[in-house]
Amino acid sequence: MKRIVLIGCLAALLWSPSESRAEDWRDGLPFNLHGFVEGGFGVRTQNDPNQHHDINYAELRLQLEASKTLESAEFKLRLDLFRDEALHEFNADLREAHVLFTPGDFVDLKIGRQVLTWGTGDLVFLNDLFPKDFQSFFIGREESYLKAPSNSVKSSFYFDFFNLDLVWNPLFNSDRFVNGERLSFFNPFLNRKVGEREELSSREPETWLKDSEIHLRAFKNVNGYELAVYGYYGFFKNPGGFNLAGEATFPRLAVYGASVRGNVLKGIGNIEVAYYDSLKNQSGTNPLISNSQFRFLAGYTQELLTDLNIGFQYYLEHRVHHDRFIANLPPGALAQDENRHTLTVRLTQLLLQQNLSLSLFTFYAPSDGDAYLRPIVSYKVSDSWSATLGANIFTGDSQNTFFGQLEDNSNVYTRVRYSY
Repeated sequence: MKRIVLIGCLAALLWSPSESRAEDWRDGLPFNLHGFVEGGFGVRTQNDPNQHHDINYAELRLQLEASKTLESAEFKLRLDLFRDEALHEFNADLREAHVLFTPGDFVDLKIGRQVLTWGTGDLVFLNDLFPKDFQSFFIGREESYLKAPSNSVKSSFYFDFFNLDLVWNPLFNSDRFVNGERLSFFNPFLNRKVGEREELSSREPETWLKDSEIHLRAFKNVNGYELAVYGYYGFFKNPGGFNLAGEATFPRLAVYGASVRGNVLKGIGNIEVAYYDSLKNQSGTNPLISNSQFRFLAGYTQELLTDLNIGFQYYLEHRVHHDRFIANLPPGALAQDENRHTLTVRLTQLLLQQNLSLSLFTFYAPSDGDAYLRPIVSYKVSDSWSATLGANIFTGDSQNTFFGQLEDNSNVYTRVRYSY
């Protein structure tokens, strides 16, 4: 069956109407229409005893993006329809469905389903508490799918002294986290690795208005430097605890932070800080709920040569009240370190008139003794056609560290896309 679906993916991609006919067809529509058809396939590079199959990514995806601008408002819809052969199901992902309008000279409102992001990190998130899709990221979907959509009301205010973004989600939007369905991981409640036979059960906040989230950012450009302060009130986006039944939970969380980004030497530098206030465990004595944390990020990016860029980042997570955390652990429970250090390096080389892209993004955590490598080769065949070959490589000394737990999920993948 998988071979049949894969052949169907390739056949669908190889057939398309001529670009002129497609353009004529779109010209007759009362709205703008764009999108793509994409076939993707990925397989693990080793056997995973916690998963039934080596294939963790096999799908044919159609994206429809429609937009319409009127005198007083802009409407946008972006919908993905796909056959997910790895999970044997058809699925739909509504990425965007919102309206943007300007009720006053100093304010914009965007209401509906949207993909949001802010902060200064490169694949490292401190004050960006909008939902992420780590399963897509780890199996080989395009990098933009790391950002998951949320149902939000975003208000942007423009003042002389500073600008303000305020986002309200009337219902909590969690990350699309690794739960064993497609990728194996270490379950701290069971103290071992699990996969599709023992998917993680979770209990999310699900009451409208009561379980809402608030995101805030105030920012200003000063002499070429972008300054920002952030605030968040909601819940842990990934599971931040367990209840006595072994279900993952999302305890209350508040985050306060700041960032600066601007020119440094011949490149761009950034610093970002955040304090994660675990509101249900501020004393640090409850072993079933994550402790508060201080997080710090410093980064630098520079073009070394023409079309050759390099970026470095140092990231720190510091657990508050670590001594109390250790003192209250039950016998046999996993003892996490007080500090987790992570270094990242991104190399990007563009060749063949920028049609060929070679990139490598590396995470290395010396405190955990683990690493994650993302090599990617992308080639733009024409304005419509592109192809990508990549890998997700996890390695670690222990099965219970952040990247080490994912070692059996290492994979290679390919994607072919026709854009219209």
